[in-house]
Amino acid sequence: MNINNVELVISAVWKEQYPEGGLPEFALAGRSNVGKSSFINTMIRRKSMARISQKPGKTQTLNFYKIEDSFFFVDVPGYGFAKVSKKERKKMGRDD
Repeated sequence: MNINNVELVISAVWKEQYPEGGLPEFALAGRSNVGKSSFINTMIRRKSMARISQKPGKTQTLNFYKIEDSFFFVDVPGYGFAKVSKKERKKMGRDD
């Protein structure tokens, strides 16, 4: 598949922000720093559409990338290794 049209539609925090329209969604979930964003960039043949970082836990929103107006890749926050403050952990729903 040749991919010519890719758009970051929204970085959503709340369900109410998710895109409407009924397009299929492919969510990429896994541990922090495993390469989910790099995988998206490889699949869409772009070097930096999905932002990557050397530091685990940088993706903290659901990032919806519309591909060819046909479907979404959804970059999901990783789990496991994020080094964030206690205040940030509390916002993410973690108290430990």
